[in-house]
Amino acid sequence: MNDFLDRIYFNNTVQEYLVVLGFILLGSLLITVFRKSVLTRIRRWTESTHTRLDNFVVNSFARFGIPILHFIVIYVSISYLSLLPKAERILTIAATVAITFMVIRLITSTLILLVRSYVRRRHPGKSNVNEIGAIGLIINIVIWGIGLGFLFDNMGYDLTAIIAGLGIGGIAVALAAQNILGDLFNYFVIFLDRPFEVGDSIAVGDKNGTIEHIGVKTTRLRSLTGEQLIISNSDLTSSRIHNYKRQQRRRVEFTLGVAYETSIDNLKAIPDLLKKIITAHELVELDRVHFASYGDSALNFVVVYNVLTSDFAIHMDIKQAINLSIFKEFQERGIEFAYPTQKLFVVNPQPEEEKEAQRYSS
Repeated sequence: MNDFLDRIYFNNTVQEYLVVLGFILLGSLLITVFRKSVLTRIRRWTESTHTRLDNFVVNSFARFGIPILHFIVIYVSISYLSLLPKAERILTIAATVAITFMVIRLITSTLILLVRSYVRRRHPGKSNVNEIGAIGLIINIVIWGIGLGFLFDNMGYDLTAIIAGLGIGGIAVALAAQNILGDLFNYFVIFLDRPFEVGDSIAVGDKNGTIEHIGVKTTRLRSLTGEQLIISNSDLTSSRIHNYKRQQRRRVEFTLGVAYETSIDNLKAIPDLLKKIITAHELVELDRVHFASYGDSALNFVVVYNVLTSDFAIHMDIKQAINLSIFKEFQERGIEFAYPTQKLFVVNPQPEEEKEAQRYSS
């Protein structure tokens, strides 16, 4: 038996191989016991808490941390053996690749969860699938780039030369796709600043419509006439946008002209009459009513009020009701609305013959 254990294969005895195998089995057994007992109890405890962050930490550790522990146990155990330089190099590279992969997955999953939690906290009740997916893509690109750089550096590659080569290629790609990259950057500006959201009614220049979809490169609107408008994100962020959905009130200002023949008593009564008509509506806030000026053909009253709703249909219903009430009250009181009029004075001079005849007769 001792002769068998002392036999040497690839610079190591059978006994050393058995010891390494025992370490691997013992380490795996301890990790399994930890996962099924301690980690299970911690997971049950986190499920009873109000926050979801601890649940994610435990689940992420179970998903990525446990495999990392297995790799560490295997690597440390095999390192006990006297390996050939080439085999040791392969073992080191394999362990580095495996651990780097797991760590990158752990970091990216954690960051995406934090972004998702932030988005849901800031905009509850909305899916925001596109925004989270795009940000997740950027996070994966950045973290995987850093992780692969770390991996190549540990494998002995000249990272400076690789970065320089990628930098030249990146400049070429950026110049070729600068419009696409600009729209992508402005997409994140829209996502973070939130000037509008899906369902908002906006106006951009002479175009207006309702937001249907916010994409990585373009935003799609449904116009009032029915067609779909597709506008690049760069054009949107560089334009003045009117967001009507966030309008809390609608201002109404108009000038009302009455005829110059209106009596002084009616002129004095008009401001109070207009105030009474306007304030009779619940969703209306009166600003001012004044006899403002003498016009060419009218005595002008300036009326300003606010409709306390963003709904355009309700705003127009209230405006129509107020206009009808004004017309009715003025008609009952005999107050005439002014309209452009001119008085023409005609002078009829006497003919020259009549003037001569009057002169001689006198």
